[in-house]
Amino acid sequence: MIRDGPRSHIEVRIKPHRQRKGCCGQCRRPAPCYGHSPIARFFEFVPLWAVPVRLRYKPRRVSCPEHGVATEWMPWVCGKRQMALAFMQFLAGWARRLAWKQTATIFGTSWQSVCRSVEYVIEWGLKHRDVTGITAIGVDELHWDKGKGAQRFLTLVDQIDAGRRRLLWIGRTRTQRCLVAFFRSMKPETLSSIRFVCSDMWRPFFKAIARYLPQAFHILDPFHITAQLNKAVDETRRAEAAAMRRAGTRPWLAKTRWLLLSRWKRTRGRRRETLQQLLRRNLATVRAYILKENFVQFWRYRHPTWAKYFFDHWTSQALRSRIAPMCRIARTLREHEALLFNWFKTRGQITNAAVEGLNSKCRVITRRSYGFRSFHALELALDHSLGALPEPPITHRFW
Repeated sequence: MIRDGPRSHIEVRIKPHRQRKGCCGQCRRPAPCYGHSPIARFFEFVPLWAVPVRLRYKPRRVSCPEHGVATEWMPWVCGKRQMALAFMQFLAGWARRLAWKQTATIFGTSWQSVCRSVEYVIEWGLKHRDVTGITAIGVDELHWDKGKGAQRFLTLVDQIDAGRRRLLWIGRTRTQRCLVAFFRSMKPETLSSIRFVCSDMWRPFFKAIARYLPQAFHILDPFHITAQLNKAVDETRRAEAAAMRRAGTRPWLAKTRWLLLSRWKRTRGRRRETLQQLLRRNLATVRAYILKENFVQFWRYRHPTWAKYFFDHWTSQALRSRIAPMCRIARTLREHEALLFNWFKTRGQITNAAVEGLNSKCRVITRRSYGFRSFHALELALDHSLGALPEPPITHRFW
């Protein structure tokens, strides 16, 4: 035990084996000893009973036939880092469960040390990650910063196979160029194995998917269609409620936002009675709500022919309703009709529910750390928690 100012730490002194040659730090081949470093190096190790532990070692210099005189390879450290590999993996493991600042406070280190530990584990995991056998991916965006510009969103690409769901790639914007960067980072054999792509109706992604994945079925997920319909109903409600306030009529739509955004079959008790009274009124919001509820039947069809009849009838009704948000949704659905009917070709086996679940976990990670100041830190945190990356071996042999 050594006292260093107000705190004490445990110092473990390491000596080289007298009958073993040192290994070159670059090629890791045994080489004769050239001399010893006069200055000892210290490495942070896993704390013992909340007491900091440091490894003290004077590295040898070896005469390598290929690289000349070089510092020997030390198996407990990587490069010129001041933390032992075991301590880095220890911090990275806790950083997956706690906020980085909290992890640093508990184990008596700095936020930067935790960040470097996570960065090392991710770098090793990406290098040894297996990306073969991917058959289905999901593409979605995530808002992570203030504002509504393209720079405030992230592009997330996830693997959504039945037996393997993980985060594959993170892009800083949600542009076509950003998604192209993901496709270029993947090997041709990986792209050729992808059979299904699930995304929302964000137009910049369509051209990139059609160019790099011509063999895959591009599917528009029901979740995003339902979200667009709910948005149209809410826009109609806000416009009509404002018109009622200006006209001085009875505010029938007051405090009905979440009631109109919920499904009819999920309302119970007083909420069902309130909704029934509202549906008796001849309001544009009521007609928009009925159109939204009727479209649920589209996903229940088994055969695309009957779904086509229903789709044409529903879009015609939406266009004749003269409700601007619903007319816009009907025109958008007609424009993406081919992608919409790919849902029936896959028989509903591929959905974007896994992508939305991963996005929810991304938001939890962001809120747990009260946001991130840099994209690099956010990228590390998401890859570390959701990337399902392989981890370096923990145990080491000392010789």
